[in-house]
Amino acid sequence: MGRELAACSWPLSRLPDALAALASRTGATGHASEPPAQSEDLDAWLTAVAESFDMEVEPATLPYSGLANCLRVAGPALLRIRTGFILLLDGRCRVLTSDLSVRRVRPQALAAALCEDLESPIAAQVDSLLDTAGIAQRRRQKVRAAIVRERLESRQIGGCWLLRLPPGSDFPRQLRQAGVPQRLALLATAHLAQYLLFIGSWWVLAVAALQGRIDRGWLLAWVLLLLTIIPLRMLVNWLQGGVAIRAGAVLKQRLLAGALCLEPDEIRSEGAGQLLGRVLESQQVEALALSGGFLALVASIEMVLAMIVLIAGGSWAEPLLLIAWLGATLVIAWRYLRRNNVWTGARLEMTHELVEKMVGHRTRLAQERREHWHTGEDRDLDRYIEISQALDRAALPLAAAIPRGWLLLGILALAPGFISGGASPAQLAVTVGGVLLAYRALKRLTGGLWQLGGAAIAWKRTSLLFHAAARPEVRGLPAFAARSAEIGDHQPVLEAHDVVFRYRDRGEPVLRGCSLRIERGDRLLLEGPSGGGKSTLAAVVTGLRIPQSGSILLQGLDRQSLGSAVWRRSIVSAPQFHENHVLTATFAFNLMMGCRWPPHPDDFREMEGLCRELGLGELLQRMPAGLLQCVGDTGWQLSHGERSRLYIARALLQNADLVVLDESFAALDPENLRRAVDCVLARTRTLMVIAHP
Repeated sequence: MGRELAACSWPLSRLPDALAALASRTGATGHASEPPAQSEDLDAWLTAVAESFDMEVEPATLPYSGLANCLRVAGPALLRIRTGFILLLDGRCRVLTSDLSVRRVRPQALAAALCEDLESPIAAQVDSLLDTAGIAQRRRQKVRAAIVRERLESRQIGGCWLLRLPPGSDFPRQLRQAGVPQRLALLATAHLAQYLLFIGSWWVLAVAALQGRIDRGWLLAWVLLLLTIIPLRMLVNWLQGGVAIRAGAVLKQRLLAGALCLEPDEIRSEGAGQLLGRVLESQQVEALALSGGFLALVASIEMVLAMIVLIAGGSWAEPLLLIAWLGATLVIAWRYLRRNNVWTGARLEMTHELVEKMVGHRTRLAQERREHWHTGEDRDLDRYIEISQALDRAALPLAAAIPRGWLLLGILALAPGFISGGASPAQLAVTVGGVLLAYRALKRLTGGLWQLGGAAIAWKRTSLLFHAAARPEVRGLPAFAARSAEIGDHQPVLEAHDVVFRYRDRGEPVLRGCSLRIERGDRLLLEGPSGGGKSTLAAVVTGLRIPQSGSILLQGLDRQSLGSAVWRRSIVSAPQFHENHVLTATFAFNLMMGCRWPPHPDDFREMEGLCRELGLGELLQRMPAGLLQCVGDTGWQLSHGERSRLYIARALLQNADLVVLDESFAALDPENLRRAVDCVLARTRTLMVIAHP
């Protein structure tokens, strides 16, 4: 197996060809006429090559314990072994060889190849131990494997890069890569086969009963057909769960990526309640769309079969009546959808008001008069109850009247043929079966329409996140995308010429004809009155806002040439206190947000040293878990000054060329202010501080 893996491996120089082959298999639209030049930083080079093929690459570590099981779900991925790189295609452990053929290998063989360098030193020691202990030769292999596994159980295996489509790429293509359409087609086929067997079983029983030939053979055929439905139903349930998990994962990933792609102006006008409502509605899109989609798919299959059965009954009255009833169902569903849209708006508005009052609870207690605490709440509740009652009245026909009404109407349509005797018993039996099938389909259809309607309403408030993920990011030119951030002494760090910026809701520009030049080693203090544009200039310099005109050059190159990633690594900002945030995670995570994660042991030592320089040593001693202490949602366990120094440390740890601190020292007492300023001056190459006069 070692020789087989060596034959399947790709050399480092041919990795662009490997990614090109994988991109062509996934239908990627990107292409690279000339791959980026190979650099010493393998991760950065692989990222640049993958981006040229409209793909993403993410370094990953896999646990030694259960490594073979992890490889079954890791594809597509690049695995580094001694002889080169293995391009793993999927969870079936199929690999793409250098001659573009596909081979299947055992996951245990891949795991052994990945662990070879890690196990070799230990294996020699274990062999010596086994010789001393006098272990029999026939038992040595098992004993050696057990000892090595015990010693390496907690280790992490590197040399793995996960490959995937970007979250903002073509959504159908993402679903195809996840295998959703194939499983959906198999689901529909299995469901159709299940219902054909169900209809066939009752056809056998009906033929036997109508012809008066009910014997053991007919009953056995009926029972066998019903028993065959059981594995098909199990397959349907398994496929339905698989489709829901895969499609839901793709949708969640895209929505999360879209949330991170929103512009500051798109969310700064929304309150915490509105943002929470958007998150809740995004969850509704996944749940209701998937469950409603499954119901609609099953109902469509049943409706088609019911139509075929009714036509087979020999009369066109029932099929035409069913078509008319479906039209009435859609009209009622549209009316319910409009009422549901109004109700959802009222519900989210109340959610917004409630969250805003909860967030501002201390302010209300201190500033608002007690008799005004609940002003308007009763009025809002009365309006909500009125809208809810209207929604219930619209939902009643859709949930109960539609299927029961069709059952009554379908049976009444059989009355003329039954009374006159113009229809044979077989025709009546077939028509009754078609009516019952249509009744069952309508029950599923109304449930599916109810859920799909809710998903459509939730989509109106979620589509912003979905479409934001497709916004193109400025990647920069390949020649500069992977360049280092080192700047020569003769070259300015930043140059700005005639920059003009205005907010969307303002006529006059905040910045007009602004020019700036920052040399390496400069220490700038930017002072001015409130509203004078200091923070706006910092946002423009760091790339958070795009000016309407003018040019900004970093190392002599603009943002289009360098790309957003290089720009963000080179210029780091600590925004004002109200625009910064402490996430619900450990203290170390909040410190290392702009750095590699998970951190290495050296990173922990650097974090602790920086915190002590900033005067946070007492805080680390006070927290039971130290740097790994969870600091609470929005950092409520930290004081105002501690959070300010956390923001400063977060910016300093990124080791950028230019650090911009926007009023970061305003909340510090004189002693901590002196320590923080000394630390910042010692640890920054170039610094710009924004403060009030």
